[in-house]
Amino acid sequence: MAKINLEKLSVRELEELKTSAEQKIVEKRKADRKEALQAAKDAAAKYGFTLVELMGETKPAGKKKTTSYPKYAHPENPSLTWTGRGRQPAWIKDGLAAGKSVDDFLIKV
Repeated sequence: MAKINLEKLSVRELEELKTSAEQKIVEKRKADRKEALQAAKDAAAKYGFTLVELMGETKPAGKKKTTSYPKYAHPENPSLTWTGRGRQPAWIKDGLAAGKSVDDFLIKV
């Protein structure tokens, strides 16, 4: 590999060298990945398999989240709601401390 005397280069030349090197690194990584993938495919084919067969099926999708609808609402500000899951909001805690029941905050349908 040819040595480059970095001391003789200007800042602009160093920046250009840096940019060129970074671009070349990206290109080399892509080429290496492509070569490694082909080598893996060839090795699998040698034994009569595909990569998908060897690696197994893709991971199944996780459990779908369901939407929880609000079950409780602030009596004075109905835009403040709570589903009943997770931490209690401050307004529920304040109401309980004041002697109210959680049922007092139920949304009436």
